[in-house]
Amino acid sequence: MSTYTTVVKFFQEGGFFMYPILLVLAFGVAVGIERYIYITRARRSNKKLWEEVAPLLGAGKYPQAASITAKSENAISRILSYGLSRIKTARRREDIETAMEEGLMEMVPRIEKRTHYLASFANIATLLGLLGTVIGLIEAFTAVANANPAEKAAILSSSISVAMNTTAFGLIVAIPLLLIHSYLQSLTTEIVDSLEMASVKFLNMVSERARPEGGA
Repeated sequence: MSTYTTVVKFFQEGGFFMYPILLVLAFGVAVGIERYIYITRARRSNKKLWEEVAPLLGAGKYPQAASITAKSENAISRILSYGLSRIKTARRREDIETAMEEGLMEMVPRIEKRTHYLASFANIATLLGLLGTVIGLIEAFTAVANANPAEKAAILSSSISVAMNTTAFGLIVAIPLLLIHSYLQSLTTEIVDSLEMASVKFLNMVSERARPEGGA
């Protein structure tokens, strides 16, 4: 109970700017949870589809592979669909590669979507905390100017302590949001790298299948 009372007192003494910072925290947590769920599902579904399609690509069963990728909306299926659609008409590996790069450019923004907001929320929380402290200090010095000389030191000390609460709360919100942003960014980079690797493996499989035909 004492911990709860301390937290409530800390929040109440921070003043008006504690509420915008709390709102930033709520938005940041919501974005972080949504992005984590999306990225985790995307990574799992991409891996599952690749394990299903890779044997078909290795065996040259492109129509069967295309039918599987057409049924899915995840990132790797869209990229492979671009490549599979160009196999019959493309004369060079570069043509297929260009098509798959187009698919990659389409999907990467969806994977990175909203993650950058977390860094912005962290900066906003810090700035709101500083702004609340500055306004609190202005009010404190204004109050001291009109106070009894014997009470000025006590009033100033108390007012500064309260004003610093907003900076402290801003940092308490900003630091976790930056950590969440870094973690999600690393997961996003991992997915993008896996998509690029899958594209290279796909191109290598197609080239290996085409090489004997070209030499025959």
